[in-house]
Amino acid sequence: MYLFLTNCSSEVFDSTVFNKWVEKGMAPAIESSLKLYEDVLSLGFKVFLLTGRNEKQRDVTVQNLMNVGFSNWDKLILREANDHDKTATTYKSEKRDEMVNEGYRIVGNSGDQWSDLLGSAMSLRSFKLPNPMYYIP
Repeated sequence: MYLFLTNCSSEVFDSTVFNKWVEKGMAPAIESSLKLYEDVLSLGFKVFLLTGRNEKQRDVTVQNLMNVGFSNWDKLILREANDHDKTATTYKSEKRDEMVNEGYRIVGNSGDQWSDLLGSAMSLRSFKLPNPMYYIP
């Protein structure tokens, strides 16, 4: 687990350590997030998963998501090469702007970092989840 790789403390995000952890494909599901995900799907909403993970990690990310119970999402958005120099807030805002420009309305958004929720194209409702492992300044 990423927490153990970072000395069990809440510290600034370390992309090198995090990427090694992602490649293991063993991220556990947060039960409350999985329950919310299932409820949202059952209500008929389209679900887009927007992550700061690298596009090169798509296969391991998809497999990990499916292994812990996430399936049937409409779109999984990962960082492409031209997104790597952007802050998390800028990158995620641009991707949400693209969704809105494609005709989608963002009703709800949840995330464990403020960068998941702030910026442009904000949702009608946002839910900040705790993350004791790391924070993105």
